[in-house]
Amino acid sequence: MSAPIVIVGAGLAGLRTAEELRRAGYEGGVLLVGDEARPPYDRPPLSKQFVRGETDDTTLRPPEFFTEKNIELRVGTAVARVDTAARTLTLADGDTIAYDQLVIATGLRPRRLPGVEEVTGVHVLRAHDDAESLRADLAAAQRALIVGAGFIGCELAASFRAAGKDVTLVEPQPAPLASVLGEQIGGYVARMHRDHGVDLHCGVGVDTLRVDVDGHVRGALLSDGSDIDADLVVIGIGSVPATDWLAGSGIELADPTAGGGVLADELGRTSAEGVWAVGDVAAWRYGDIRKRVEHWTSAGEQAKLVVTALLGGAAPTAARVPYFWSDQYDVKIQALGTPDPADEVTVVSEDGHKFLAYYSRDGILTAVLGAGMTAQVMKLRAKLAAPTPVADLLAATS
Repeated sequence: MSAPIVIVGAGLAGLRTAEELRRAGYEGGVLLVGDEARPPYDRPPLSKQFVRGETDDTTLRPPEFFTEKNIELRVGTAVARVDTAARTLTLADGDTIAYDQLVIATGLRPRRLPGVEEVTGVHVLRAHDDAESLRADLAAAQRALIVGAGFIGCELAASFRAAGKDVTLVEPQPAPLASVLGEQIGGYVARMHRDHGVDLHCGVGVDTLRVDVDGHVRGALLSDGSDIDADLVVIGIGSVPATDWLAGSGIELADPTAGGGVLADELGRTSAEGVWAVGDVAAWRYGDIRKRVEHWTSAGEQAKLVVTALLGGAAPTAARVPYFWSDQYDVKIQALGTPDPADEVTVVSEDGHKFLAYYSRDGILTAVLGAGMTAQVMKLRAKLAAPTPVADLLAATS
């Protein structure tokens, strides 16, 4: 028998790749390998419905799906290294797997504060086990400190407030999400959290955590001298690509100072023959740049492109318009395109609760972002698929 296509990483991107292979009519072996001891699950609910106790099941596909599609699923299986010349993988338990084509979909690992590994009540959120531990501690906590006001930190702040907890949110940037959406839009997000009772500290970091004699966190001293009480702490200071197992493989990686990840072209091909990369771990080429895109919809879009190229099909010519969203309180924040903090931002509508903004560069629309403005955002997808002067859009709305 010929070797299978092996997908390392049983998250959303890995699952979508396996699904696309079968959808495209591929009848050979497909092996999906994941290091977590559970089948593929959906991550977005972990910071929202799951941590609030509103759902227990985040599974993406039932067990019978893998049987019906003839996809072999091996969970609780970490890969230690890859030999691209021999086209083999060595597992952490010493077993060896041969592959015909390899798809890297190992995702990210959360950054942690050094020196707090043994402190109880301190959490990160990436994996399902993280979410289970956090939910258990949240039930007994009253004062939560969240370090980092990115998407995960902001979503958790909203979830904790919905659960009736006192929440302090600390962000070194001038505003929440400032490094992604810019300071102006971050200011609107800051107002939303403060309006919901979050004690928000921007432009500061955490110097030290206060720990009691039993080793449980009791608060933190911030860099501006503020002393914060907390019996639950979540560290949300970003993630790094899970590429340690690729050491010595010859597969080219992006510079860690530029975000890291597995370097790939616009169709997911890496520097090694027969090796592809998708999802959060993959630094794809987009025009003249390489970057990782950590959004739910991107995983499926990349999987389609990889499978098409892997099976020898023609690459699609239609322009791709990135999309992402974040649910916070009763507001859905949505973005089409590629917002950049360096872009010019034009606020089209803002009423103290909902807002709509256009991002532009050199006069051309690069993104549209809205909070509570779904219809207004989604109708602009076609405008982002081709160069559109932002002045034309503004004239049409005046």
